[in-house]
Amino acid sequence: MSISIRDVLLPSGRVDSVYVEGNRIAAVGEKREADVTIDGRRKALLPGFVNTHTHAAMTLLRGYADDMELHAWLTDRILPAEAKLTPEAIYWGTKLACLEMIKSGTTAFNDMYFHMDRAALAVAEMGIRGFMGVAFFDGLDPAFGEEQLKKVREAAERIHAMRSERVVPAIAPHAIYTVSPPTLRAAKDLADARGWLYHIHVSETKREVDEARRDHGKTPVQLLDAIGALGANVIAAHSVWLEDDEVRTYAARGVKVAHCPISNMKLSVGRAMPLAAMREAGVTVSLGTDGAASNNSLDMFQTMKVGALLHKFASGRPTVAGANEVLDMATREGARALRLDAGDIAVGKLADFFLVDLRRPELTPLHSLASNLVYAATGDSVDTVVCDGRVLMRDRHVPGEEEVRQKAASVAADLLQGA
Repeated sequence: MSISIRDVLLPSGRVDSVYVEGNRIAAVGEKREADVTIDGRRKALLPGFVNTHTHAAMTLLRGYADDMELHAWLTDRILPAEAKLTPEAIYWGTKLACLEMIKSGTTAFNDMYFHMDRAALAVAEMGIRGFMGVAFFDGLDPAFGEEQLKKVREAAERIHAMRSERVVPAIAPHAIYTVSPPTLRAAKDLADARGWLYHIHVSETKREVDEARRDHGKTPVQLLDAIGALGANVIAAHSVWLEDDEVRTYAARGVKVAHCPISNMKLSVGRAMPLAAMREAGVTVSLGTDGAASNNSLDMFQTMKVGALLHKFASGRPTVAGANEVLDMATREGARALRLDAGDIAVGKLADFFLVDLRRPELTPLHSLASNLVYAATGDSVDTVVCDGRVLMRDRHVPGEEEVRQKAASVAADLLQGA
């Protein structure tokens, strides 16, 4: 299929046309006839958002356990609810997440959850890109970890067997306080051998760091480095409580960071992630929403704005986390983290992008496109979404969206009945 977007505004300026052939951008500024023509007048064309840390099916738990301390939230409410999740629930919860992300301009996401072969099917059907991190715990028991890792490998291989360029497996040990060091290292070896991402929570709270020092004599970053579990394929979610030497370790090992400002603020983790230090050290920092149970929204526009404001407030400097930098984190840096040939509107790049409607009041006037997108726009500003050269939403309509909403709501009601 070919697509032509005519007379559209790019971040670099207005062009006559952006032309897509198959799943790649084939021409910019050169008008060509296409199977599908989209009128880009009064619209802007942006690279699709890349959400580098979420738990998609937690849409089913949106609003269920708000306003709680993180560890109590996790152990008293979330884990018991997750124990009731079925593969069918995961399927519909993931479909709902994909719908929400499509409606707000996200074309790729990095997930971490359970029953991931069913989640992978949901992603494949919805049309966006998913890196399906098979999550697991071993209760700090290496023997049990061997059993868990066997199941993880089997689930990841089932996803791989789908032979989809859009839906690929990843290995996702939860954290150092739920997975033993031998299992963490074995999981990294598996990810390395298969060329997959290694997705893990790191240093989200001061309590996590303090308990790691008590139990291991090392911080989470130091422990992961000591066992050889850091590297260029690692997506380290959160990474809030890092010291300067740990930032340098990330840079040296090529670790990519998924920054989740809304979740961090909502769960009150205690301070802002050291964004400026990471950027200065050359660490790739991207943005994630975290799950809908700890953010309530998968809208990356919200994540951009809150991320920018958080770092301005924490540093006392309004020049920190400027609009262009934050927009880059949500697009180009996310693509780099997930090793996607995307994140730019340029010839040869994957055709993953969205159009925003510049006629909307929140985008008027247009002194700065980047500033309007980061500080004023919402997911409702998105008009059209294309992923892998396929139109997933046009004029804000996604085929089948009503069924997804109804089924997900029904599954969530059954899941939490009596809770």
